[in-house]
Amino acid sequence: MEKVLSASKEIIDNNLDYTLFSWSKQKGITPIAVKHAEGVYLYDYDDKRYIDFSSGLMNVNIGHGDQRITDAVVKQMQEVSYVTPSCVTKIRGELGKKLAEICPGDLNKSFFTLCGATSIENALKLARTYTGKHKILSRYQSYHGASYAAMAASGDPRRLPADAQQAPNFVHFDLPIKYRWEYGEENLLKEAVSSLERLIAFEGAGNIAAIVLEGESGSSGCLKYPVGYLKAVREICDKNGMLIIIDEVMSGFGRTGKWFGFQHHDIVPDMIAMAKGLTCGYLPFGCLQVSDKIASKYDETMLPLGLTYSAHPVSCAAALATLKIYEDDNLIENAAAMGKYMEEKVEEMKAIHPSIGDFRNTGLLGCIELVKNRNTKEPMAPFNAKPDEMLVMNKVAAKIKEQGMYTFVRWNYIFVAPPLIVTKEQIDEGLAIISEAIKIADAHVEY
Repeated sequence: MEKVLSASKEIIDNNLDYTLFSWSKQKGITPIAVKHAEGVYLYDYDDKRYIDFSSGLMNVNIGHGDQRITDAVVKQMQEVSYVTPSCVTKIRGELGKKLAEICPGDLNKSFFTLCGATSIENALKLARTYTGKHKILSRYQSYHGASYAAMAASGDPRRLPADAQQAPNFVHFDLPIKYRWEYGEENLLKEAVSSLERLIAFEGAGNIAAIVLEGESGSSGCLKYPVGYLKAVREICDKNGMLIIIDEVMSGFGRTGKWFGFQHHDIVPDMIAMAKGLTCGYLPFGCLQVSDKIASKYDETMLPLGLTYSAHPVSCAAALATLKIYEDDNLIENAAAMGKYMEEKVEEMKAIHPSIGDFRNTGLLGCIELVKNRNTKEPMAPFNAKPDEMLVMNKVAAKIKEQGMYTFVRWNYIFVAPPLIVTKEQIDEGLAIISEAIKIADAHVEY
């Protein structure tokens, strides 16, 4: 046992000493040293098992260790591992054809990228060059990636340390949230739409190229759109010559119980930014799916987009194999069914835990919000909480990890987004761990 522990310590020390960690202080952290992973579980070098209740970063939709992806990748590498994007491969065309079948409307053209941020970056560039306009509208409490323009488009407070260096011509707007809206649900949509229309009038529709929205909200807290909002946005954009870019990086590929989150809202966007569930993290990859209408402008004009690793054949092979697994294993249907089961079980937890204020969920993209008081809805930790405001939630997160769970805990949110292969028994296992940890928050409820 001592030898195993020593190996684990050496691995962690090498990572801490020689690598940098995303969105984190660099000292005093205790990462899990993952030795292997299978299904919905991670295993460390001490053979401790962790149930993965956030699918990595909400991307490992098909679960860990699926060797069908390995086989597809190896086969492609044995044929050709890389060609320049000006050459073509069989797998590139097959993947593009499959995505055109999956996507609604005339969203038939794929520009392959490296990740979610590069999908967004290219969407923003294309929207501006296609429309000839320069402003981009996006929502506060949204996240679109950590690269230069993608971060400026984000309304997430992670952009604030680099605020003075933001890319220009991004305008943010707020959306009322049903959980904290005090003026009647019938007025929720009205206020959301009218405030957007005012913003467009103030900024000038003739200046606005596009609006960027998530198909379903993710790391900001699974914040729901007012019912009918995206349909109203589609109408506003059509009226004003603006494009809709839907960010499906997190909510796409079965995560919400449909191929894409926007399909819950009965609209068809002009572009879709994809990544995460496209290859489920087995290889880095992304895609910007573009309508025929937009693509046709560049039939005789240079398309001003390019990446060295665009349409990388090995990543294309991983993506095509992943899409086949969604269909062969009925994972999208399972996500919808298990999402309903999750909602039933969390509803039962509400009766036990007074600190649970709200649960927002679509398919298997869910978030438990903890509050100090259900009447005032004061959060257990505020938006963009400072370290001293995270004392209770840090204890909750530590208890979750101690009991053998990996999941995303942010501010007063606990995310529940397990792989789409999850079973009822595994949901019960995961929620039992979360329930035990929430007892810590319950002790801080104010009556």
